This record gives sequence, structure tokens and C-alpha cells, in this order.
Amino acid sequence: MFNGFEPVFDKNSKVLILGSFPSVKSRENGFYYGNKQNRFWKMLSTIFNEKIEDDITCKKQFLLNHGIALYDVVEKSNLLGSADNTLEKSDFKVADFNSIFKKANNIEKVLCNGKTAYNIFINNYANNLPVICLPSTSSANPRFDILLWKKELKFLLK
Repeated sequence: MFNGFEPVFDKNSKVLILGSFPSVKSRENGFYYGNKQNRFWKMLSTIFNEKIEDDITCKKQFLLNHGIALYDVVEKSNLLGSADNTLEKSDFKVADFNSIFKKANNIEKVLCNGKTAYNIFINNYANNLPVICLPSTSSANPRFDILLWKKELKFLLK
């Protein structure tokens, strides 16, 4: 079994972004969206009009500075590759979201980075927050649309 990453959040987090499970490249690099081809960090940089250094500490600080909590819906999996379509067929353990929602009780909504994250979350966790499925930031997704992400994150823009 492979372990995912620890969640990034604090008491000021206003939105929780959920991915599915770290890709092979992310696991090699030790942090979320570590594949340079993934659009996640470039998208946030564009939306917030701010450069994000390619350093884990800087990325964590960027997220916290903008009220963003980040986690994956799967905490552990035996997934060998990176494809989400095989994740749901693998053995996996769903992440525990209760501690995040208890400590970060200002979270107003959950944004799921793709259908797999959305499906696993809504099938395994009930809450009263809006849960929105957004197009995956994966470079393999031809339907990625930054405008949909911007619409959901605009309330964080200062």
C-alpha cells in the first residue's frame, strides 16, 4: 500500500480542494500535484495572479495564505500507476475528513479535482457543505476549464 500526503489546512481555511490520490510523479516528488504537466499549480498561480515557487514549503504557505485546504479522498492505496480510472478498482482506504472539518470549521465548500475524487467523496462522506465536481487539472483531461475553477475560487480573491 502507498500512503498519500498529510492534509494542508488551518483554522482559516475556507475551501477544501480534494484530489483523488497522488500520481507516481507526485509520490516521487513528495507533494500534491508534483507532475510538472499537471495544471494545478499553474492554475492557482493564474487565478491569484501570484507566482508559486516550486518548493513544498512555499506551496503550503501559498495555500494557507489564500484560505485553501488541500487533501486527497484516498489515504492509502495499492495503485501502481497514476490513472484515476484504475483507482476505484484498487484496494484503498478513504481519508478521514472529520479532523479537518473540526479544526477548519470555516470551510464553506468542497471542490473536487475530477470525477473520481467527487464520486469517492460523496459515496463515503456526508456533510452539509456544497460539494462541487470540477474538471480535473490533469494534463490528460482535454475538458479542463480554468474559468470553472476561477468561478468557484473567486470568493477567496482579495
